[in-house]
Amino acid sequence: MADISPDLFMEAVLAYQQTAAIRAALELDIFSEIGNGNETVESLARTTGAAVRGVRILCDYLTARGHLEKHGDQYRLTQSTAAFLNRRSPSWMGSVVEYLAAPEMTALFLSDPAAFVRNGGSIGLANNASDHPIWVKFARAMGASRVPLATKIASELAVLSPRKVLDVAAGHGMFGIAIARAVSDAQITAIDWQGVLSVAREIADAAGVSGRYQTLAGSAFDTDWGSGFDLVLLANFLHQLDQNGCVTLLKKARKSLASGGRAVAIEFLLNEDRVSPQFSAMFAFQMLGSTPHGEAYTAREFEDMGRAAGFASVIAKPLPPTPQSFILFEQG
Repeated sequence: MADISPDLFMEAVLAYQQTAAIRAALELDIFSEIGNGNETVESLARTTGAAVRGVRILCDYLTARGHLEKHGDQYRLTQSTAAFLNRRSPSWMGSVVEYLAAPEMTALFLSDPAAFVRNGGSIGLANNASDHPIWVKFARAMGASRVPLATKIASELAVLSPRKVLDVAAGHGMFGIAIARAVSDAQITAIDWQGVLSVAREIADAAGVSGRYQTLAGSAFDTDWGSGFDLVLLANFLHQLDQNGCVTLLKKARKSLASGGRAVAIEFLLNEDRVSPQFSAMFAFQMLGSTPHGEAYTAREFEDMGRAAGFASVIAKPLPPTPQSFILFEQG
């Protein structure tokens, strides 16, 4: 009989402690301080203003979890930690905890998880009223982490030379802004709630594209998008909806396009077995707990939804090394 172990179960039960340790380290800027040469408990305690005992136990825990390395009495960043959790790194993504581990989000999953399984969904955050603070928090927290992906997608789409671009549920605006930077004459219109758009406009200003960046406040379903767009972006939005909702938005996107225009969705695609790839399979559970009807979908399901919306072809393309893909919806 093969050896069996409860380790996987215990790790899952105690996973909230991993979140707590990362949040503490980021709030105290532990990773950045180590990257700056403060590698001992004493120097970290001095620069962060935290207790020596607290810093020692936290750093040992982070070492045990693989976020740090320990050499004698000195702590060092791993390659991944240096790239993504040192604030001085251009690929820093520590801000995502402000949304993904926000009290509003963790409460959804920890207060009564069996309830959203029983109900097949959650009241969630996706249906909050306009300008709800959580969406402003999302825009501020998630934007920096999206820059590499947005830049990669913009380079893929730049060959289409889109001059009139609609960014639906734009959030932080990074995807539309990246296209504006890649295509010098592209005009971007971003749709989202007013409070969120104020964040996107700040980022557009900083990126130097504010003169080609317009905003349209309101619900993606209720707002008149206009027409004549070469490209309609649906970045990380369709997964918040059921299939009927996706078809409704895709139909609206098709009607907003100029002749020859395209719609593009950015999504976590599932394989047909629905348990791989791992990140996408886990993301489906995130949608179950945080939206009323959201899902992770397969490429075939997106193809079916695209055709139901009137598109002639639907092409999915992975975006390695990220877990996401873009789905291109083309007219006949």
